[in-house]
Amino acid sequence: MPIHSTAIINPSACIAETAEIGPYCVISGQVSIGPRTRVGPYVQVLGHSRIGADCQIHAGAVIGDVPQDRSYSGGVSFCDIGDRTVIREHVTIHRGTGVETATRVGNDCMLMTGSHVAHNCEVGNRVTLVSGALLGGYVRVEDNAVIAGNAGVHQFVRIGAFAMVGALTMVRQDVPPCFLIDERGLCVGINRVGLQRAGLGQADRDEAKTAYRLLCRSASTLEDAIESLRSSVRTITGRTILNFVCSESKRGLLRRSPKNSSL
Repeated sequence: MPIHSTAIINPSACIAETAEIGPYCVISGQVSIGPRTRVGPYVQVLGHSRIGADCQIHAGAVIGDVPQDRSYSGGVSFCDIGDRTVIREHVTIHRGTGVETATRVGNDCMLMTGSHVAHNCEVGNRVTLVSGALLGGYVRVEDNAVIAGNAGVHQFVRIGAFAMVGALTMVRQDVPPCFLIDERGLCVGINRVGLQRAGLGQADRDEAKTAYRLLCRSASTLEDAIESLRSSVRTITGRTILNFVCSESKRGLLRRSPKNSSL
């Protein structure tokens, strides 16, 4: 187990024999680090944190520190990072606020420089947070979503699978799966490139377009748009969008769209 001589490791930490711990790292508390994970210099991993296998954690990242939440009153809470996730320089991921709650980041994610995952967030698999992206507390980001640089996501917002949020955006409401949000916080179409790269067929992409038109380009109420969508879905992608918009929401659904938007 290659641990640099300057690293400070709590005796209660559980570090796989094939993991690497770089210089001046601090591993404090009930920390678990999986096989072949590489922890770069000046990283801090705190609290009850678990990091999976084959992860890369770059210089200055802080994982599992106490939440930036005035309601936090101590007690055991968790931070859980999946396998093969890359955490770049100075990323911060805080543990849950309530006792026995957790912040979770899935497998194969890329968290670029200076991005932040707040307490109690649920980040799915293959999610990308570009440099400076900020997730407020209790945000849920589903699989394959992309949050571009310096975008901010309000607490309790949900970001659907394959959604793409543009740079510098302030996201205040839920973004449906596959939708594309520009820097003004407007729905401007679907994430065609992401869907194509994922190998989703034309039928799936067509149903995503239909959902966009019904939810963001029509004058219908949300209830009427959902009923129209319910009667038209045939693909997994269509059902994913329908299930998302029918699920409970604390922030409401983002439907704003410019008149000149295109697909």
